[in-house]
Amino acid sequence: MRHIYASLDIGTYSIKLIVCELYKNKLNLLAEAQTPSIGIKRGLITDGTAARNSIAKVFDEIESMLGIRIRKVVVTIPSYQADFTVVKGSLDIENEKGIITGEDVKNVLNKAIAIQKPLNMEVVTDLPIDFKVDDKTGVKDPKGLPANHLEARSVLVTVPKKNLYSVVSVLENLEVEVVEASLNEIGDMAAFKNEQISENVSALINIGYETTHISLYNKGILIKTATLPLGSENIDNDLAYIYKVTRKTAQVIKEKFALAHKRNASVNDFYEITNTMDEKIKVNQFEATEIVMARLEELLSLAKKELTSLTSGDIPYIIITGGASNQADFEYIANDVFGKRVVLGNVKMLGIRSNAYSSALGNVIHLINRLRLTGTEYTMVNENDEEELDGRGRGVLNISGDSMLGKVFGYFWSE
Repeated sequence: MRHIYASLDIGTYSIKLIVCELYKNKLNLLAEAQTPSIGIKRGLITDGTAARNSIAKVFDEIESMLGIRIRKVVVTIPSYQADFTVVKGSLDIENEKGIITGEDVKNVLNKAIAIQKPLNMEVVTDLPIDFKVDDKTGVKDPKGLPANHLEARSVLVTVPKKNLYSVVSVLENLEVEVVEASLNEIGDMAAFKNEQISENVSALINIGYETTHISLYNKGILIKTATLPLGSENIDNDLAYIYKVTRKTAQVIKEKFALAHKRNASVNDFYEITNTMDEKIKVNQFEATEIVMARLEELLSLAKKELTSLTSGDIPYIIITGGASNQADFEYIANDVFGKRVVLGNVKMLGIRSNAYSSALGNVIHLINRLRLTGTEYTMVNENDEEELDGRGRGVLNISGDSMLGKVFGYFWSE
């Protein structure tokens, strides 16, 4: 079996689909596609038909690249009004050998989530914290250990039903099965998780197009989220208003010419454009950078304030990701606001160098970690499709961390 996985990230600005293969403990990108979002507002589907057409485009692009149809995906669900609850489950080990199996791990996690969900909420996933094997606590992976009794602690993640079923409905209409749902915040953490995150309280700030998501983690486990109604769109609006240009031209100025911090901006560099009144004007790099920097400083300062409302304790490690974090000299504005405790997320995968893909990639890692935890073999393509993919390159990214899986094994999704 070739272990192939597809991940769909439905964003406000763009829709991204990646297909990866796990081979010899490394993840290799087989294909990626991106298309502008239509019918989606702040991560929520507002026009089902328009959203369906947009999503269909990325699937068509992938099909033309790989020669196969992607029929199963892990998909990001809007985290709007998400709730995080610590739950516990336990069971006796009853097999003849008295050894914990992957099936036991799966069953104890099922027991942990078998609680009454809040009205109009649906389970997305859960995030295992640790296990107790007889009297031994703090076990991360209990498979293969001798035991009479097994207990589990995990964080149950629920969202309003509309967040989940609006996405599932559109994909079902495209004959695509959602085998696992996740949040961008879960995917981001899986993509960037390291030893520091695993041992401390940390935060992650993802600057999107219309919104900025702020997440708080305890030892790599997502515990709280918040959303700001600001994103890179506001930078585009500022540039468009000041220079009297279209939004598209403003994006070009932001991405190709301006910097995120004026430290290295030049007063002697100019970019010639035509404004909406058909006049040719020259944009000065230093002035354009000041506009970008002012908005980024406001956005990051508000995110910093939001973090203080999520926790009164110290946050020694903060990661910033999202497409805006790819802008040149972004690290300087981040350091101005947060100091040296901040780092920029850095997606390291051949074929993907943009932090805009961190959620999609991380949710594949999230899925694989759950498969490992339960000792389950799984792939998202059938044997005929595997034959079509034979001969492609393998092995780029090492996988590590702790995470979960969903519908494939018949839990989380109530009828």
